[in-house]
Amino acid sequence: MSLGSKRAAAKPVRRDEAERPFWISFSDLMTALMVLFLVAMTVALLAITDEIAETEDLKAAREEDIAQLMHHLKVASADFPGVSVRGRVIDFGERARFDSNSHRLDEAQARLLRAFVPKVLAAARDPLGEKWLKRIAVEGFADARGSYLHNLNLSLQRSQRVLCVLMAGPPAAAALSEAERLQVRDLFLVSGASFNALKDSDAESRRIELRLEFRELGERRGSARQQSLDGDFRCPLDH
Repeated sequence: MSLGSKRAAAKPVRRDEAERPFWISFSDLMTALMVLFLVAMTVALLAITDEIAETEDLKAAREEDIAQLMHHLKVASADFPGVSVRGRVIDFGERARFDSNSHRLDEAQARLLRAFVPKVLAAARDPLGEKWLKRIAVEGFADARGSYLHNLNLSLQRSQRVLCVLMAGPPAAAALSEAERLQVRDLFLVSGASFNALKDSDAESRRIELRLEFRELGERRGSARQQSLDGDFRCPLDH
């Protein structure tokens, strides 16, 4: 058969058949891209899910550590009748109750505070305390008699009185050690609540509490202050 006959016998190529391989390849490419997209999304979702699960586990571990620390303080409070630990609050109850319109504590109350607070400081030095404890707020409270601002100032003075008792050095009875007073200075702050948290009676409302505050996940510890006391232990409330 001649070359011309072979060409004549060749089946003509249709235009759509010539273009079909290109469209099949493009379709396969789009499918592959879609599969890659789905795989990437799946991996991303799994990573996010794992991260959330890990964060929740860390939160649960933090709460467990804090609960364990507060349990240790609750056990320690058993040696001090009248002192109770509720959640993250230490309530001194009638053992550190104030007279009406007064911010003063008697010698027995001062001795109690100086005897119990070292238990709290020891817990703060515990590995769990070192890890999570941020600060300790001394909260003073007042009863409903008197104006709001007067009682707010009075409740702050009651909180400050507690720190005056704790920071008093020798010759104060049962004075804390210098290391303990340094720790009080670094950890404790004062807060007043006026009559916003009343108890059943006026006498019960005139109280102080220690509220322990803890660091959040990833929160860094603050830098320590200079490790020395100024030596002036006079309480400003007595001037």
